[in-house]
Amino acid sequence: MAWFVLVVSGVLETVWAIALDRSSGFTRPLPTAVFAVALLASMAGLGYALRTIPVGTGYAVWVGIGAVGTALIGMFALGEPASLPRVVCLLLVITGIVGLKYFH
Repeated sequence: MAWFVLVVSGVLETVWAIALDRSSGFTRPLPTAVFAVALLASMAGLGYALRTIPVGTGYAVWVGIGAVGTALIGMFALGEPASLPRVVCLLLVITGIVGLKYFH
């Protein structure tokens, strides 16, 4: 259950990162509210997961999911470049996340 909560929390990290960008410096109420709710839920889930998953592994997986998710949304929905080197780097991050899970 802790791993499931950790993955969901990582996805919520992507949500709050995108909402933070869309809030325009906290001047837009809806993205600001989405940011706040997703941030609190993401942190709560991370805290829950870290009760059974070692902090180094859990935090790295959480950040990795959030970073990869945010980068993918940036590339596919927000017009950021999707160059081969960027995609390779994201694949390396994903490989690291999977490795941390299996070598936990």
